[in-house]
Amino acid sequence: MSEPKKLFIKTYGCQMNVYDSERMAEAMGAEGYVTTEVAEEADMVLLNTCHIREKAAEKVYSDLGRLRPLKQAKPDLKIGVAGCVAQAEGEEILKRMPLVDLVVGPQSYHRLPEMAKAAEKGEKRVDTDFPEEDKFDHLPDRPKAAVRPTAFLTVQEGCDKFCAFCVVPYTRGAEVSRPAERILKEARGLVEKGVREITLLGQNVNAYHGAGPDGDWTLARLVRELARVDGLDRIRYTTSHPNDMADDLIAAHGEEPKLMPYLHLPVQSGSDRILKAMARKHTAEQYLRLIEKIRAARPDMMMSGDFIVGFPGETDADFDATMDLIRAVNYGMAYSFKYSARPGTPAAEKTPVAADVADARLQTLQALITQQQREAQQGMVGREVSVLFEKPGRLKGQMVGKSDYLHAVHVDTDLPVGAIAHVRIVSSAPNSLAGEVVAA
Repeated sequence: MSEPKKLFIKTYGCQMNVYDSERMAEAMGAEGYVTTEVAEEADMVLLNTCHIREKAAEKVYSDLGRLRPLKQAKPDLKIGVAGCVAQAEGEEILKRMPLVDLVVGPQSYHRLPEMAKAAEKGEKRVDTDFPEEDKFDHLPDRPKAAVRPTAFLTVQEGCDKFCAFCVVPYTRGAEVSRPAERILKEARGLVEKGVREITLLGQNVNAYHGAGPDGDWTLARLVRELARVDGLDRIRYTTSHPNDMADDLIAAHGEEPKLMPYLHLPVQSGSDRILKAMARKHTAEQYLRLIEKIRAARPDMMMSGDFIVGFPGETDADFDATMDLIRAVNYGMAYSFKYSARPGTPAAEKTPVAADVADARLQTLQALITQQQREAQQGMVGREVSVLFEKPGRLKGQMVGKSDYLHAVHVDTDLPVGAIAHVRIVSSAPNSLAGEVVAA
């Protein structure tokens, strides 16, 4: 019996790419491939790429260059580029890197097995279509083997917002929502394999409007139906847009205990002038009033956000307005970035803020966010939280998991992976909490 072929996948970027990589591995698994963590032993190397940050394409080309000696040593090795850089660069990847055998965009990866077969015959393929067929209809059912106690599940892709700085509408396409019953089926299958927490994914997940048996469902309706799945104990979703934070979804946070009290809601800036230049289509005041409504429904909600500093035209006053908004919201955590121009976006044509100014602003903003994060974690000390254990800790007899507020918590316990326990938080470290089990 011949050895199975081995597939190595390197995943860049967001949670949706993590999900996509899993589905690509499953599609190739149906063709006899098994995954490996060692590129040198692979028969196929697949780079699942992200195009959000500056010089993303150059990083991929650099990584491809590092694969050249491996290809020379193993001429039969097949190399593929998938994801958003593949979508953006297309044929250019083959021109610049002849060692690449196939290029496939994020909406076409259900065609990966046939592309791999063509590559084995010496045919190079590029598929960056936005196909009419639903790729999920053509992917194999998820395997029955046991998995981690947490899982991602894509429910929506693409974005129609066209923020001035963002490439997602160009690389992922228009907003598309998966039919509700297919999501429920996939969720039930995950739970049967031991998953207890599912994070619903979408570039603009709260714009979900998938077909249900009685008309289109909102994300709130989908969450409420998922909450009825026996064995599914926790539900999360990311990433959201403020303009799609509907009243029924806010109400669900107050009424559905399986929906976790953590919400990532990017705002990007606290300046109305910059928000308008970014084409965000909301004001800082509207965002703040939205936070008030969310916290009225769920007072213990832990908020997370995204911020871009140094956007073209940003003044000291604009930056001060962002700092004021951060103070007003009091985030439990947040992600912040210095603006980087993405080719083809409207903002790329504008003059950026001087690099040293943007760097200084980023450091100032991150210092405030770090302070808020540490205060939020310190505020958990003495409280009891629910923790889902995901893996053994670094120390013997220690387990690590996530609280309902998404904090990493380590506990001395013999409870197994997948157990959920009530834990009293006893101390806070910079990036985690320590606790003791109160009850399993």
